[in-house]
Amino acid sequence: MMAAVRSKDTKPEMFVRRLVHAMGYRYRLHRPDLPGKPDLVFSRSRRIIFIHGCFWHQHGKALCKDSGIPKTRQEYWIPKLDGNRKRDRRAVGLLKKQGWDVLVVWECETRNKSKLEKRVIKFLCKDPQGLSPAGVAS
Repeated sequence: MMAAVRSKDTKPEMFVRRLVHAMGYRYRLHRPDLPGKPDLVFSRSRRIIFIHGCFWHQHGKALCKDSGIPKTRQEYWIPKLDGNRKRDRRAVGLLKKQGWDVLVVWECETRNKSKLEKRVIKFLCKDPQGLSPAGVAS
């Protein structure tokens, strides 16, 4: 069963990639030289977007119904999912120290396209170099 779980090209990731691409932004995927291998990397503006699955990255019980811990084999799942969260925090912290701005998009947020689009635009448009989406000076 676990072999079927993908780490790249998931439905939420593809949704965000299509959304950002349609806005005119271009990006690199899963750069292995950066902490956490970010899903989308905008090198010129030093911005990164992570797309996290609510279960695998534990969005939070109060925030999301998809982030619960399984009732069976909790001795396996609790340390596993807690380790994922710690690794995520460590990666974001390292990226911020290196001067990157980081946005985390949760799987459940992809269900509301207009709200997510506004959030992504707000994050990407605060470009310190004054560049438009395609990288052309405005």
